[in-house]
Amino acid sequence: MTVQKLPIAKAINESLRKAMENDPKVLIMGEDVGKLGGVFRVTDGLQKDFGEGRVIDTPLAESGIVGTAIGLALRGYRPVVEIQFDGFVFPAYDQIVTQLAKMHARALGKIKLPVVVRIPYGGGIGAVEHHSESPEALFAHVPGLKVVSPSNASDAYWMMQQAIQSDDPIIYFEPKRRYWDKSEVDTETIPDPLHKARTVVAGSDLTLVAYGPMVKVCVEAAAAAAEEGKSIEVLDLRSMSPIDFDAVQASVEKTGRLVVVHEAPVFYGAGAEIAARITERSFYHLEAPVLRVGGYHAPYPPARLEEEYLPGLDRVLDAVDRSLAY
Repeated sequence: MTVQKLPIAKAINESLRKAMENDPKVLIMGEDVGKLGGVFRVTDGLQKDFGEGRVIDTPLAESGIVGTAIGLALRGYRPVVEIQFDGFVFPAYDQIVTQLAKMHARALGKIKLPVVVRIPYGGGIGAVEHHSESPEALFAHVPGLKVVSPSNASDAYWMMQQAIQSDDPIIYFEPKRRYWDKSEVDTETIPDPLHKARTVVAGSDLTLVAYGPMVKVCVEAAAAAAEEGKSIEVLDLRSMSPIDFDAVQASVEKTGRLVVVHEAPVFYGAGAEIAARITERSFYHLEAPVLRVGGYHAPYPPARLEEEYLPGLDRVLDAVDRSLAY
């Protein structure tokens, strides 16, 4: 049977296992990914089955992890590196944006770096400082990097497969508060293209665009709005670089309204680029300004306050009401 109901964490584990079985050049590296199986157990059992030479417990040195992965990729390997938490990626930021993102262009296309950087991201788990960041816009801004985030187990499985097979460096953001959300995974289906957006809920009055952890919130918002007779379309972006602007445009030109939702701060967030681009492309189809819902322009708060910080159902519905009021 190829269809299983899996949590996102297990779907990623199964995808990594499949990739390692198919290609001996696929390696996994990171802090505690081996014996422990990762702090979220995403790599559980892989070192036992594939050995310490392919599932490598590294020192606590993110810059060294990514730098080593770059060297391995230059020698023909396909390393998948884990950054244990989102806020830990910054020591590796130099390696990622200065080396990983630039090498293909610097070599005039002669060198490829098939490296996947896995980053659990976002809040909602009651963690301490530096464990609940949403830095996706920092990486989406960098030419040479591709940035994706699944919102469900099926995408988690197939997008990881596609990321590992890609010859381009991929930053793979995993919504950690959704790790245990279950959905069906068909391991023999033909997946959507890696950077193609998908309509999750069809509607006619307004488009909600989200990715990663906020897709579930937007689906809940669409259901709540439907009880009041409002028809909301929900689009799962899936990729933050490149962005499937054609899909967003097509939806907005049908509904006439757009609200972009993400956990990251609204200020300079991915929503700003989407709002600007859709306003340029679809100005005469818009019945209201493009609105954005996201985190505040402030450091992520202590766990006891994170529910006030994170955009939830009420804030999304408030934006829906404001847009429909025009």
